Amino acid sequence: MNPSRQHEGRPIVAGEADGTALVLQEPLSLAFGMSLETGRVADIRAPQLGALITGQILVMPVGRGSSTASTVLAEAIRLGVGPMAIVLREVDEILAIGAIVARTLYGRGCPILVADTADFGTIRTGDRIRIRADGTYTIEPAVAAPKPGG
Repeated sequence: MNPSRQHEGRPIVAGEADGTALVLQEPLSLAFGMSLETGRVADIRAPQLGALITGQILVMPVGRGSSTASTVLAEAIRLGVGPMAIVLREVDEILAIGAIVARTLYGRGCPILVADTADFGTIRTGDRIRIRADGTYTIEPAVAAPKPGG
């Protein structure tokens, strides 16, 4: 991966975002897997249980679950506890509906982008992602903390 080059993605819900990635290896059902009170992963089966979604760029293969996920996403965005943006490996129409509803009804955006498959696998939690409305994006790897005594 060359983090300095622009990668080509497919905007499902266009918009711009610049933030820190929270990478989920497995799909998350927002309907039952996200707390609207805390903005955190609430699915007890999720490896990232308790991780903060609020204000992060949520990166996951695809959403999981029923059409209720679109309602939960729209409500999370309205309440200010939703993700800043979502990066997926596959198109998810249910999540797109939630982001479109939030933008239309509440004037709050949450871009959704489908990343190139090869690039998707290189994104790590803590990386900085910059998304442009045309679907291009850059990934800057997180800076590793210095090791004690080193």
